[in-house]
Amino acid sequence: MSAKIQAAILGSTGYTGFELFRILRKHPNMKPVKLYARENMEGKQQDLADVYPHVGGEEALPIEPFSWAKLHQAGVDLLFLATPHEVSRELAPDGLMRGLRIVDLSGAWRLKNAAHRKVYGFDDVDPATTEQTQQKAVFGIPELHEKEIANAALVANAGCYATANILAIVPLVKAGILDVEHGIICDSKSGVSGAGKQPTPKTHFVEVADNLSAYSVFHHRHTGEILEQTGLKSSQLIFTPHLLPIPRGILSTIYVRLNKKMDNSEILKLYREFYTGRKFVRIFPAGKLPQIQYSSMTNYCDIGCTLAEDGKRLIVVSCLDNLLKGASGQAAQNMNVMYGWDEAAGIAS
Repeated sequence: MSAKIQAAILGSTGYTGFELFRILRKHPNMKPVKLYARENMEGKQQDLADVYPHVGGEEALPIEPFSWAKLHQAGVDLLFLATPHEVSRELAPDGLMRGLRIVDLSGAWRLKNAAHRKVYGFDDVDPATTEQTQQKAVFGIPELHEKEIANAALVANAGCYATANILAIVPLVKAGILDVEHGIICDSKSGVSGAGKQPTPKTHFVEVADNLSAYSVFHHRHTGEILEQTGLKSSQLIFTPHLLPIPRGILSTIYVRLNKKMDNSEILKLYREFYTGRKFVRIFPAGKLPQIQYSSMTNYCDIGCTLAEDGKRLIVVSCLDNLLKGASGQAAQNMNVMYGWDEAAGIAS
């Protein structure tokens, strides 16, 4: 067992921050995690149990006002940023200069392409410094970037929709069997927790219950991640997100055309070989497709596919829990890779 590290979470009261706390709390290589909040707490002592009473008990779970001095005094080695994009964009460069390793759960550092980053509307105070930080960031899907993550100081945890679609598409792209000019359609549906904890008129119960709606058509922020990680051009991809009236989970149905005739067993073999040894990607057998309920409350990404009789039209279904493999579980998985631990350490499957 390697020496335990001291981690801290900034933003533990949000859905992803809280899920991350629950994982790190039981991690065998972690000291008790430190919790911080950046908002003005007006001198009041806040406890995580004030927000999530079911974690209460005799153990105090204090949330302290954030400052770099407090992190230094606490001996923090690793900082998780479960913060809005613009906050992570501001804090990460300072954290790196102070010698911290950082896993950022926002979209602040995921995109290398400056044009793609425009969807976040960043207004950087020091563009040169932030661009230098951007180039240091490693995209946080361990199944694709394990070696880079192991040596990274800053890991940009992948988005939830992006993870589901990228893991399903990349093996097909790498195999060179896609007819990319015919186009790829990602029809993706997510539970309401994907919108974050802050309520909005569109995520109000009355609007979501007994309903299904498309949103951010052609303009969703995760589109850039999918394009950069798959190598597709924007003209070759249509990604449409939808809001499901459920708390959590993502199901993405991906429609592609192959550039040669194949059979279903060849496709499944391709996926199994690509993800050999990867503990959190499950390839479903022929005749069975993933469902949200199978991956809910786990860190698995489930992938299954069905090929049409013509041997060229392929439908791939990819499912994951947007708060775990799509966020906090993947953040812990990235941490394990960064410190050379078992990829699945502390992560309940």
